[in-house]
Amino acid sequence: MPLAFPPPTAARDDLDGLLLLGGQPTVENLVAAYSQGIFPWPVEGWPLAWFCPPRRGILRLASLHVGRSLARAQRQSLWRISFDTAFGQVIRACQVQPRPGQDGTWITPQLVSGYTALHAAGYAHSVEVWEGDELVGGLYGVAVLGVFAGESMFHHRPNASKLAVLALAEHLRARGASWFDIQQLTPHMAALGAEEVSRHEFLALLAAEQDSRRRLF
Repeated sequence: MPLAFPPPTAARDDLDGLLLLGGQPTVENLVAAYSQGIFPWPVEGWPLAWFCPPRRGILRLASLHVGRSLARAQRQSLWRISFDTAFGQVIRACQVQPRPGQDGTWITPQLVSGYTALHAAGYAHSVEVWEGDELVGGLYGVAVLGVFAGESMFHHRPNASKLAVLALAEHLRARGASWFDIQQLTPHMAALGAEEVSRHEFLALLAAEQDSRRRLF
């Protein structure tokens, strides 16, 4: 049975925006969730948790900031960037990427299976950064109803994940997108010009962007 999500405005602000517990990350459930601004985030000891946080990270493409050192790295880079050629490698690399202040990873085997199926269905996408035949950076996320939601990124070389973000931003801008969801604002993304907005503003932006029905990939 597909999950029946409560409206995002019913999320528990005292629990970081928790909306629902239970269910599986099936293609049907993930598409329904992302279409409403909801995403899964496993919590140890709980059934699968679904959230719509009170504060949301977004990157407006018009606000994208490329500092001098990153711009130089982008100009001088000999790396090759691709889309959707190694989704499985990217999500597994994100799964094992060391993250300061985090024990283990939220990308559980259950979610790897769910997002891999979502990729096969045409909704989850990856950006890959290659040094020769070696995957040195990348990211993955979900595109539903013309809105992209970034999920995770990794790097094995300095700036590799940032160059993946720049490639994604260029790709989305070329298709008419004005912003994309990053869920949580990190220092890494803040340096690129990302910001936090309230849930109310996020849901309004989501509805407006969905109205375009853009095909992003």
